[in-house]
Amino acid sequence: MSKDTQDLKSLCIQIRRDIIRMVHGVNSGHPGGSLGCVEYFIALYGTVMKYNLPFSMEGENEDMFFLSNGHISPVFYSTLARFGYFPISELGTFRKLNSRLQGHPTTHDGLPGIRIASGSLGQGLSVAIGVALAKKMNGDDSLVYSLHGDGELQEGQIWEALMFAAHNKVDNLVSTIDYNNRQIDGDVDNVLSLGDLHAKLTSFGWEVLEEKKGNDLDSVIKILHQAKEKTGNEKPIAIILHTEMGNGIDYMMGSHSWHGKAPNDEQLELGLKQLYLETTEDY
Repeated sequence: MSKDTQDLKSLCIQIRRDIIRMVHGVNSGHPGGSLGCVEYFIALYGTVMKYNLPFSMEGENEDMFFLSNGHISPVFYSTLARFGYFPISELGTFRKLNSRLQGHPTTHDGLPGIRIASGSLGQGLSVAIGVALAKKMNGDDSLVYSLHGDGELQEGQIWEALMFAAHNKVDNLVSTIDYNNRQIDGDVDNVLSLGDLHAKLTSFGWEVLEEKKGNDLDSVIKILHQAKEKTGNEKPIAIILHTEMGNGIDYMMGSHSWHGKAPNDEQLELGLKQLYLETTEDY
């Protein structure tokens, strides 16, 4: 799907509308982190990543994306639907019985765009590294992208994978950390601080980029393109992307409380008013 920047910015609003309607519809889900990552997903699927439709699980000769923090499935599902992977109307089945759109993405129902199950945190980087190495072995020069939560970096497997990727010069990998400083139990700095994350990643042998304006679409597009240009230089690439949990809805911002809570009817209507579009394409 090819869209200009203004169309993509409108799509950001539409996807935010999708997110809060999806979690409201079943009174379940994770709106906070999903709302904060919209610009990343739009930049990735709208301008940066090369991919083919119809969807192929093998992903040969195309860029591949892996969502590690799978609880933000609403933004992933909405993005996939809006970019043509499956019908937009299917968003209305989110978390319902017999739906392919489970709370955490799974593969057994064959949902286009989903290549791994991602519910247990800490595992996605290992998978992304394995796929990136396979591409190298197969002479496939396309790239692998992954997304991780900042709280997820409290998992030890992440740091083992970081060491492995640098040691093995996995330089066709771009891994982004959604740094909103919020997790289910509070602020990351209070639960288990990550310290100087930029310095830590650098010391592990990664090329590190950082973007403070992670909810500005132009800035996110720019940093992803910069990361793409740095691939192929014997170092994996990390992006520290500073975002705001619940971005776009004022009562959800500035707190961890909307990590995994659905809005009620009144809150939904207030949120939709704040996410105004002259012409909506709600499912």
